[in-house]
Amino acid sequence: MKKIIKIGALLGVAFFTITSCKQEAKEAKGDTVSSAQEIEEHSENLNKWFEKQFQEEVAKSPMTQTYLGIKTQDYGKWDDISSKQEAKDLERAKERLAYLKDSVDTSKLNKATKLSYTLMKQDLENEIDDFEYRFYDYPVNQMHGMQAEIPAFLINMHRIADKKDAQAYIARLDGVDELFAQLIENMKIREKNSILPPKFVFAKVLDDSRNIITGQPFDKSNQESTLFADFKGKISSLELSDEDNKELIASAEKALLEGVKPAFENLIGLLEQQQQRATTEDGAWKFPKGDKFYNMALQRTTTTDMTADQIHELGLSEVARIHSEMRDIMKQVKYEGTLQDFFKYMKEDKKFYYENNEEGKAAYLKRAVGLIDNLKSRLDELFITKPKADIIVKAVEPFREKSAGKAFYQRGTPDGSRPGTYYANLYDMEAMPIYQMEALAYHEGIPGHHMQISIAQELEDIPKFRKFGGYTAYVEGWGLYNEYLPKEIGLYNDPYSDFGRLAMELWRACRLVVDTGIHAKKWTREEGIKYYTDNTPNAESDAIKMVERHIVMPSQATAYKIGMNKILELREDARKKLGDKFDIKEFHDVVLTNGAVPLNILEKLVGDWVTSKNDNSEEQKDS
Repeated sequence: MKKIIKIGALLGVAFFTITSCKQEAKEAKGDTVSSAQEIEEHSENLNKWFEKQFQEEVAKSPMTQTYLGIKTQDYGKWDDISSKQEAKDLERAKERLAYLKDSVDTSKLNKATKLSYTLMKQDLENEIDDFEYRFYDYPVNQMHGMQAEIPAFLINMHRIADKKDAQAYIARLDGVDELFAQLIENMKIREKNSILPPKFVFAKVLDDSRNIITGQPFDKSNQESTLFADFKGKISSLELSDEDNKELIASAEKALLEGVKPAFENLIGLLEQQQQRATTEDGAWKFPKGDKFYNMALQRTTTTDMTADQIHELGLSEVARIHSEMRDIMKQVKYEGTLQDFFKYMKEDKKFYYENNEEGKAAYLKRAVGLIDNLKSRLDELFITKPKADIIVKAVEPFREKSAGKAFYQRGTPDGSRPGTYYANLYDMEAMPIYQMEALAYHEGIPGHHMQISIAQELEDIPKFRKFGGYTAYVEGWGLYNEYLPKEIGLYNDPYSDFGRLAMELWRACRLVVDTGIHAKKWTREEGIKYYTDNTPNAESDAIKMVERHIVMPSQATAYKIGMNKILELREDARKKLGDKFDIKEFHDVVLTNGAVPLNILEKLVGDWVTSKNDNSEEQKDS
């Protein structure tokens, strides 16, 4: 299975009026109308069922429990990622869908519960339909492969507050061997089905894997390995006897040597074998039924019916528009030359970059914190509902910074015990220009991902599957929309920073072109890289990472621009229809206080809000 609702207070009267009118119309026709008590009871029963299904999913996933900050007897275990478990998950999905279709009378549900019903039903139908393509991914890849995710999970998610937690960490180290045995089996199944990563992936994931088993206790070097250092650092803050401390360290060392080392050695062995068989074919078109799979992936990612050709053309038109706005910036800063000349200037002038050393990286992080703190102080101008959870800024850890993305967000726990984290990848400072800092901080932090995800987790009146679920076009569309939003309250005063904002939007527009180019039009990796370097001011290293991300995550990168465009379209349509009654803060509450939703559902929610505002206004006139 993959609140703080203040909007309800604003819209409650209007919704009640609309519902009452509809009920009166039904009664006039002689239709049966459910009583308020029936609606309350049926809605409560279905919400209990939603909660039961969510708890069942959490109970079978020790890793989800840890992500949510829950400690149970499974704290030292890993998830079952076997193909047998996937088959069980399919049957469970079919049973749940049958229940929703056969046992729930949607006419007896309140508005919020009916939305939950619609979302759950759609999610289950998609899960069942997508089972055919369950092997159409790369469980080991440079973006989010398990070779890096499992160590990152232990470092960032597994908290140690006492001796029992430390023992659970050791148990997880022991269990990596069994977990990776399932991973390796899954990779072999994929290869039998002609699903094999392209050749460039292997060098990167092999480096990641070897990094984990480098250092003590794996060798006699002076440095401790990443996981050993993490474990020792975490238990150093505990009040332990010398005997307990020595015992835990010895047990961790044994688990690293007997659980982690063979796991990674076996994975490395398979990767080295597959590397010899890999090709340079990059697109999803190379898979069996690849075209059908990619079209499905686009629908799931964008939550629209847009075709690959439509998305490609949208990307080309958006690139042209943004280039035009960038030329306006050139005039502001009195730069003489072509847009390409300006790109070269922005790439090469040292004043736009921090030094590639510890001082420069520290300065970057400090300024990122300052940008987020400043925006926090302006939230009342734009939002009614704000997150309770805090946010911190961190550099991506050295063991995965070489292959990880430019920046990303890690959600905190619902209880606030672990804050949300904005990760900035400072491996190559030339890929992190100062003029893009504002847009990046607003996207990943506030008011972007941290705000949206934290508010969703803190909502009180929706089922948990909606609090913790996600639709990429909504989530990433919100992030990109919030790169633009601060400009409307006077930020981006420096024209170079505004250029940086446009550069970030341009990057997402190019994604529409390149993702569809690679997966539907058979572009090569090199053609994709050239499109980015020809059309953006980003470093070539950025372009390489982005194209390689497209290749291993078909469709994912199309979500950002399509989601942003839809939010802006809905906002401007609402502003046009409401005129003086339009309130940006209320609009944002409609978008945020239902959790993540598909774009078609978001359109309906905004439409309902507009209707209720207009109806309420008419009633006030009549009275």
